[in-house]
Amino acid sequence: MKKLQDILYKVHLLEVRGSTDITIAAIAIDSRRVEQGSVFVAIRGAQMDGHEYIGTAVGAGAVAIVCDVLPGTLQEGVCYLLVKNTNEALAYMAHNFYDEPSKKIKLVGVTGTNGKTTIATVLFKLFTQLGYHCGLVSTVQNQIGGTVIPATHTTPDAVSLNALLGRMVAEGCTHVFMESSSHAIHQHRITGLQFAGGIFSNITHDHLDYHKTFEEYIRVKKSFFDHLPGSAFAISNADDKRGEVMLQNTLAKKYFYSLKKPAAFKGKILENALTGLVMTVNDKEVHFRLIGEFNAYNLLAVYGAAVCLGEESDNVLTALSLLSGAEGRFDYVISAGMIIGIVDYAHTPDALENVLMTIRKLRKGHEQVITVVGCGGDRDTTKRPIMAQTACDLSDKVILTSDNPRSEEPEAIIHEMEQGLTSAAKRKYIAIPDRREAIRTAVGMANKEDIILVAGKGHEKYQDIKGIKYPFDDKEILTQMFGELNK
Repeated sequence: MKKLQDILYKVHLLEVRGSTDITIAAIAIDSRRVEQGSVFVAIRGAQMDGHEYIGTAVGAGAVAIVCDVLPGTLQEGVCYLLVKNTNEALAYMAHNFYDEPSKKIKLVGVTGTNGKTTIATVLFKLFTQLGYHCGLVSTVQNQIGGTVIPATHTTPDAVSLNALLGRMVAEGCTHVFMESSSHAIHQHRITGLQFAGGIFSNITHDHLDYHKTFEEYIRVKKSFFDHLPGSAFAISNADDKRGEVMLQNTLAKKYFYSLKKPAAFKGKILENALTGLVMTVNDKEVHFRLIGEFNAYNLLAVYGAAVCLGEESDNVLTALSLLSGAEGRFDYVISAGMIIGIVDYAHTPDALENVLMTIRKLRKGHEQVITVVGCGGDRDTTKRPIMAQTACDLSDKVILTSDNPRSEEPEAIIHEMEQGLTSAAKRKYIAIPDRREAIRTAVGMANKEDIILVAGKGHEKYQDIKGIKYPFDDKEILTQMFGELNK
């Protein structure tokens, strides 16, 4: 319970109708979840506009309404608060309602197109290994110490996020590592949080269905660093062509990591194999369990953040050498017949290229690379032809299939992917819309020591078709198909 006037700290109010000296029991953004004594914040979403449900919220017991347009009829005894941006107001109010939990922990945000989940997850594992009680907010799952809380979004809505951070504080967490997606930044889900540090991985073609232009996507990512306080650290990838731009206007202390340029956190790959990476990190040689150049960057980001958080360099490297990565990120299984299956979340052209380039570097020379890949429905359509061509460029055989088609027809998505194929690429691929059958076919095509990449869904345990999430686990199905080979 909080007084409404107390949770309005930092909220820019344009107009107030009614008294703010009232007690608030909860904050709601869904009128169906309003309880007696709630403040209802009307959010304009892609599908629905909360302003249309103000009357319903009041009827359900809301005692205060936050909106960007006042309703025509104002209910007696209800406080109406007019603001310019209800998403921003919601974030500040949620942070205040849950007693500013981010100020009581060391909160580190990770943003970028690829690598967010691995960096956040490895940081969580590292600091747990170093003896801290930690929290994780990620695409794969949220976690408080050993307790796993399923994730529905990369970054939860502001109310859920602050409630989760509040729970982490109550359960004694000292450090929390959080993916900060471009959607979350743009929709103010993380506004008002106090970050101890921020990490930039890289930026490539993604989410243009939402941001419309690549320039806007970059601007949104950069705004995360623009709002970091002077007490925080900001770590960026010097080898990404926008790595320096990201930190241009930040007040935070700037650091860079790199495999190619001078940097505070400098790495060099000595060996890259299926057994892991051997690297020098600031001139110290270390063997890591993670595989691939992209993970070399992720490890440098993690190492840099740990040092910035005050950990001793040798302790960090020793603990890091023992850790595995995130589920569904270059996750591999080997059949009894020595076929190598790799499951990866790669769902952008750049991520797919990174994974396939890593596989090429791990090949001895004679193995086939067979790639199973699709594109998600109701998402950025411009990347579909590029994904298909990238797969064909870097694979011996390609099966175009369904990913999460959502409301679209899988065949229509595959048709759009096919539009990017050159005549040479067309000789390499087949289309099998049923993802299970596509994986089965890839296994049937493979010989000893061939490598099968199943890309796009990674850790996901479902396939989203026409609004229903059917159980579907790429790694489980790949393992099952390998088992059938041996019967």
